[in-house]
Amino acid sequence: MAGEFWLNDEQWAAIEPLLPPHQSGAHRKDDRWIISGIIHVLKTGCRWQDCPACYGPPTTIYNRFHRWSARGIWRRLFAALVENGSSDIHMIDSTTAKAHRSAAGGKGGPNLQAIGRSRGGRTTKIHAVVDGCGRPVALQITPGQRGDAPIAADLIAPLPPSLLCAADTAYDSDALRRFLIERGTQPVIPNNPTRKHTQPFDPHAYKRRNIIERSFCRLKDWRRIATRYDKLAANFASACYLAAIVIWWT
Repeated sequence: MAGEFWLNDEQWAAIEPLLPPHQSGAHRKDDRWIISGIIHVLKTGCRWQDCPACYGPPTTIYNRFHRWSARGIWRRLFAALVENGSSDIHMIDSTTAKAHRSAAGGKGGPNLQAIGRSRGGRTTKIHAVVDGCGRPVALQITPGQRGDAPIAADLIAPLPPSLLCAADTAYDSDALRRFLIERGTQPVIPNNPTRKHTQPFDPHAYKRRNIIERSFCRLKDWRRIATRYDKLAANFASACYLAAIVIWWT
């Protein structure tokens, strides 16, 4: 069938040692086929039940994705496989994904499941840090109305310091600027028009910020990320982690 996704030998060699060991009981379906099927569904946006039979039973494919999301396995794969990237510059920004009606009804309510209301309606916001090549090195999801600057420091803190950090005016806060400078990173953030005391700004370095916009375009080529269908925040975040891993490979 045209359009199928299959992990190649190099990709599988990187993933296989990081997977949970087989446990006693019923034999686990072939991990390589199942993970390839999961990625196929996330990329094409089809329903789980419509996943091509060549990957295995659709119920098995969904259950593997859901259960490993709950256990944090996809997040750990992302952390292990995605290297820290080039250290000369990091870029931070966010994008929103509109929540489909099928995403409603998650346990604990929409706010707990990272679905909020913004200008675009019911949305989830994807916060990301990318390296100089546009490869995601940190990801987090929040309700769509959540501000960008308040979570920026927590997203950047686990990463090794870069020489520069580029962001738009939504990140123009004194607290974030101090945080970056204390790490030895030069903020490349334009001054908000409402700022009384302007800060130094390098417009030449800021031109590279378009890299993260292109990275979001690649992320949203995955139809289950461009539109959120998952009720659970953990599942949608896992879809973002898997997409980021494939972006690193391609």
